[in-house]
Amino acid sequence: MAPSVPGVNSESIYRVYWLYWRLLAVDLKWHPVFRLPLDILINFLVTLWYPLLLLIELVSQTSMGILFKNLPITTACIFCSFKIICFRWKLPQIKKIQKLLEELDKKAVSEEECQYFETKTRRGANVVLKTFLVFYSSTIISSTGLILLGNERELLYPAWFPYDVQASAFNYWLSFLYQSIGGSFIVVQNLINDTYVPMTLCVLSGHVKMLSMRMNKMDTKETLIAGIEDHRKLIEIIGLLRQTLSLPQLGQFISSGINLSTVLLYIVFFADNILDIVIYVVHFLAIALELFPACYYGSVLTMEFYELTYAIFSSDWIGKNRQYCSSLLILMQLTLREVTIKAGGMVIIGMNAFFTNMRMAYSLFTLAMTFK
Repeated sequence: MAPSVPGVNSESIYRVYWLYWRLLAVDLKWHPVFRLPLDILINFLVTLWYPLLLLIELVSQTSMGILFKNLPITTACIFCSFKIICFRWKLPQIKKIQKLLEELDKKAVSEEECQYFETKTRRGANVVLKTFLVFYSSTIISSTGLILLGNERELLYPAWFPYDVQASAFNYWLSFLYQSIGGSFIVVQNLINDTYVPMTLCVLSGHVKMLSMRMNKMDTKETLIAGIEDHRKLIEIIGLLRQTLSLPQLGQFISSGINLSTVLLYIVFFADNILDIVIYVVHFLAIALELFPACYYGSVLTMEFYELTYAIFSSDWIGKNRQYCSSLLILMQLTLREVTIKAGGMVIIGMNAFFTNMRMAYSLFTLAMTFK
């Protein structure tokens, strides 16, 4: 009987993600004559030049208060460029991962699997996409709006320019326009960087769960072979993810650690009014929100792989022939191995990494309070 819910379709979840890439002139179907100049222009003006201007302004500061105030946005922009370069470098692996996920989609045909995908996997991935979209878009819109409604000529972010920004209205509006448009592209880059990891881990953990459902019902040689093949594809995806996420997620952990510490130090030593404290407390929570989804779904993925062994053991294997049981035992042995993805080959992407970052920030906060 055909399922009463839509079939499993991982490709539909990634449509918005690929739209973000096309906004950066990547993966466009345009002729190279038009696409390449636009691609080079965006990469030079946004990926390279934008964080460089912030960094030059940062290192020229003599006031510690202003230094700590500007450090979070500068760090965020530098690591945003680092992560987008890493993901751009690994685009072939990203496309191969999606192709393997689409192959696994075809194996999930039961109503139970389709229902799980719709209510858990798709919903979880959509929450990640919408949360980051609302957060990042509201940030750039509110920042731009506050400047436009203000009475003074202020830039979105403190940055160095090779001319006097305040010398004329033209200079100011040129600089403001560059920061506004460049900031919008930075938002798109951040959406690519920060949504891919939790979204993919969510979809992959859903496929592991659906494989567990199928393995629980294995009772023939054909279903066993299909289960072995699906497990092989999942392990292949894990291998590709380890290659793809190692550097960008390490950059994410380093960036979050620096920014969490900097924000707390600014609150303790330099914030001199309630508004500043509120703004930077919200900024602290935003950094935590940026880190949490990837760590959460990293832990979910590991737990779902743990469940495969129990699902295999719970299948109908009693009374089967020796060859079937031997193959089943080998498959069980393969599923006993812990499956994790490490950032930089060192830090497991999971809730332990998230709480370690939070504990380090809290330890720094308590230490700073003793010196205040």
